[in-house]
Parts: sequence; structure tokens; C-alpha cells
Amino acid sequence: MTGTLYVVGTPIGNLEDLSLRAARILREVDVVCAEDTRAAKVLLSHVDALGPAVNPARRVVSYFEGNEAERAQSVAAALREGRRVAVISEAGMPGVSDPGAYAVAAAIEVGARVEVVPGPSAVLAALVGSGLSTERFVFFGFPPREAGARRELFGTLRGERATMVFYEAPDRVAATLGDLAAALGDERSASLGRELTKVHEEHVRGTLGELAVRYTAAAPRGECTLVVAGGPAVTVAVDIEAELRRLLDAGLGPKDAAARLVVVTGKPRRQLYQLALSLQRART
Repeated sequence: MTGTLYVVGTPIGNLEDLSLRAARILREVDVVCAEDTRAAKVLLSHVDALGPAVNPARRVVSYFEGNEAERAQSVAAALREGRRVAVISEAGMPGVSDPGAYAVAAAIEVGARVEVVPGPSAVLAALVGSGLSTERFVFFGFPPREAGARRELFGTLRGERATMVFYEAPDRVAATLGDLAAALGDERSASLGRELTKVHEEHVRGTLGELAVRYTAAAPRGECTLVVAGGPAVTVAVDIEAELRRLLDAGLGPKDAAARLVVVTGKPRRQLYQLALSLQRART
């Protein structure tokens, strides 16, 4: 018989959040595929101290973004041999903005059982702590690092009515908040969840404009999750050609004019640039 793949959610900061079920499984499996082997060894030392049934043959292997596709084949081979394999990320749920999806696909392909062991979630912790609507929400993971692509994404969210949740690195929080404010408006309500479940957990609530100013002055410390209120059911029509002509008349080049409209329209920069270029050529 094939083995079982366990996708195990792990604490996002506080080790006390590890479930009894997750601890038992991590003591019993044959292989632990870990995004960060050093963090995994700390976690497993904690797990082994909680109860009996430690598997002396348990191995810890690296499983991170750079080797995930290749390592998934090893996972499949172990499952074919009937072994029990657990996948854990450095924190949170594997497969959600963390490695894990390849292992699940490999397990399904060989007909192995996949068992998901849920655990702490930065998305849900930040969402509930934000005080914003939890009735309907959308998770976007990490926004693009490149400013143009990030602004293009945010431009497409102007009509999004559900609460929006993003992960972001501390050093990019200010730029991301600034781009969100430009796309959705300075007065849109938002919250930044920081160091969730840890000693210095903090939920900083305000408008996008206020938060952008705050974190431009001083970047936050620790892992950050942004929660942004959904917008009203109002669609603002933009005459793209007219706006591009206005910007070109104001002295902007096609590239800069297109960049201005990315946030407002959510249209691809290349498409806007080509249109601006053709409008400029038509004027000469």
C-alpha cells in the first residue's frame, strides 16, 4: 500500500499553538520535509518532549522553493514504499505562500492519501484582529516586488468589495501601502498585523494614507500581514484615451503617462504604453 502525506500547519510564532494532532503525527512520521531544517529541528525537539511514540528512524530533509519540484519526486518514491511523510513550512500552512503544492500533486499522482492537519493562520489572525468585515475576504499572498506590476495589480482591485489580505516584507510595507492608497484612496480603512501570536503582537488600524505615512517614517519589524477594507459597489469609468492625451499635453512621455494610468485603470502597462505611443505619433 502507498503511504500517507501529511500537510501539517505549524505555529506562526507561539509554539503553544501547535495542535496535539500535529505533534503526534510529527512524532510518528518517517520523513519530515521542512522548508527550514533549522527551524524544524527546534519544532521537533518541542514535539518530542510532549509525548511518547517517537520514531527513531524519522528523517528531516530540506524542502524549499529552490528544490521543491525535484524533492517532490523523492516524496512520491517514499509514498510508493508505504512511508509516512510530513511537509511543514517554516511557519503556517504549507502550500499557502509556502512550498507544499508539488508534494500534494505528487502524492495524488501515485494514489497516496493526503491528510491536511490545519494549524495557525496569519491570514485569519490578522483578518479577525483588524476589525474589518470578515463576511467575505480575498487573500492575495505577497504582492509583486516590482513597482509597476504591483501598481497594475492594485489598479485591478478598485472594484473589489471583499476585504483584502496581503502578506508583505517589512522593508516593502511603506511602498505597498503607498501604492494601495494611490489605487484605492487614502481614506480606505486598513490594518497591519505584526508579529502575530508572539510577545509583541500588534494590530495597527487606520486609513491607507495614515499607515503609509507611519511606515514611511519607520519600517515595521517582524512578519507583516496587511488587511484592507473592500470598496463600495461603485465603478468609476475612465476615458483612457482622453486621460493619456491630457497627460501627454502636460508634457509627460508615453512611458510616464502609462505608468500614471496603471494604478487608476488596472490595465497592463504595455497596453497603455502602446496606446500612449500611438497617440503621441498621431500628434506629430
